Amino acid sequence: MSEKKTAITPTRSADYAEWYQQVIIAADMAENAPVRGCMIIKPWGYAIWEQIQSYLDRRIKETGHQNVYFPLFIPLSFLEKEAAHVQGFAKECAVVTHHRLEEKDGKLIPASPLEEPLIVRPTSETIIGDAFSRWAKSWRDLPILINQWANVVRWEMRTRLFLRTSEFLWQEGHSVHATAEEAKEEAERMLKVYCELAQEVLAIPVIAGEKSEGERFPGAESTYTFEMMMQDRKALQAGTSHYMGQNFAKAFNIRFNTKEEKLEYGYTSSFGSTTRLVGSIIMTHGDDDGLRLPPRISPYHVVIIPIIPKPEKEAEVLAYVEKIKAELATQSFCGRPLAIHIDKRDMRGGEKNWEWIKKGVPLRIEVGPRDVESQSVMLARRDKEPQEKLSLKYAELVASTLSILEEIQKNYFQTAQKQLQTNTRRDIHTFDELKAFFTPKNEEKPEIHGGFVIAKWCGDTKTEEMLKELKITIRCLPFEQSGTSGTCILTGKPATLDAVFAKSY
Repeated sequence: MSEKKTAITPTRSADYAEWYQQVIIAADMAENAPVRGCMIIKPWGYAIWEQIQSYLDRRIKETGHQNVYFPLFIPLSFLEKEAAHVQGFAKECAVVTHHRLEEKDGKLIPASPLEEPLIVRPTSETIIGDAFSRWAKSWRDLPILINQWANVVRWEMRTRLFLRTSEFLWQEGHSVHATAEEAKEEAERMLKVYCELAQEVLAIPVIAGEKSEGERFPGAESTYTFEMMMQDRKALQAGTSHYMGQNFAKAFNIRFNTKEEKLEYGYTSSFGSTTRLVGSIIMTHGDDDGLRLPPRISPYHVVIIPIIPKPEKEAEVLAYVEKIKAELATQSFCGRPLAIHIDKRDMRGGEKNWEWIKKGVPLRIEVGPRDVESQSVMLARRDKEPQEKLSLKYAELVASTLSILEEIQKNYFQTAQKQLQTNTRRDIHTFDELKAFFTPKNEEKPEIHGGFVIAKWCGDTKTEEMLKELKITIRCLPFEQSGTSGTCILTGKPATLDAVFAKSY
């Protein structure tokens, strides 16, 4: 029996990492930039990011945040004010040391050294902390809740489109509060917003929890995360929120007068998510024919492909197609008007069809002269096999489009949920068992071995060093703890904490 032909080669089982790259190329989402480690996000990739951005921006504003913008450049002295913060980001910083170029021997060279080097924004806690020190003067000013959409630079050594690049797009929220309780609640509230985005919009199940001390954001008292499982069973951290305590407040003198006229340091928090979310969609839902987009995040819900075998049939086919589009466009899916695109390009129908399969559009509608005569269409769903098509009458299409889209959304989530549940183990209790689980049994395909292990941990951060040889980390301490006691999987000592162990991106 011959092997099934796929649009993407290699397949996921043959070479998952290369499959991922090829999906991005086939879907025309992004490409490597001339600058090492950076990417050019092409229209289709950026349209997906815009859908994420639109949802998140609305949800962030609903929590009381207002959008702002801070400079790309941060004085070096700002990073030096918070010791743990600078230590955590020092190796990833891009530094501007000169301004102005001069020509010498036919080449342009930096001419004028800056009085103080500038850091290209790796994150904005420091420069925003400086602003908070001026903005937070009284208890009446609090809480201050802001968010910015921006780019950041972290000089990565190993890069991969969308997942890890030297420059990427993100949103970062920051707040200052009068009490520790309010700041913690803010960090937890924003993580909940992220989890809703992942599960309800991106159709990706998550495990939410707190990072261990060894995995915390530099300078934070607590870091909260939501972890996803990709199809190769590795974890992806797609967003985090942080309770900073008074660390940044003391470093940047963020003080306010209380109701009792006492001068107190504020409590701060921050949260951020990035274009890595686009990568998570590819790696969770993609198949060997390309991208598969959950309808709630797809730039187009429906693509209509006119099939015109003879020029004299063009007018009637296009008129029928426009009628379909106009009727469907009166409907809304999850608060957004149905986005319908008619592909009128002068190309063969098969080529168009495969292009939209690879781009992951939820529904494809083919319309030819016979469909016009019968007032019907041929409908194809991206969650089904490419050759599987359904003939629907015009009225049936109009009546069922929204329910079909909702069904596709649920199918993607259920498939991803099954992947997470099937590959999460709770029956591994010793370090030897952990080592065996994360050691590839099939040396030819090591990338498809492993998964998540939820086991007891004693909480001693020094024990995390033991995991380096296995190239795994504690992804989080889940908010949903079992409440049982047992023995630490790393030391054998009594333990009550549940921890998630996994390889990750």
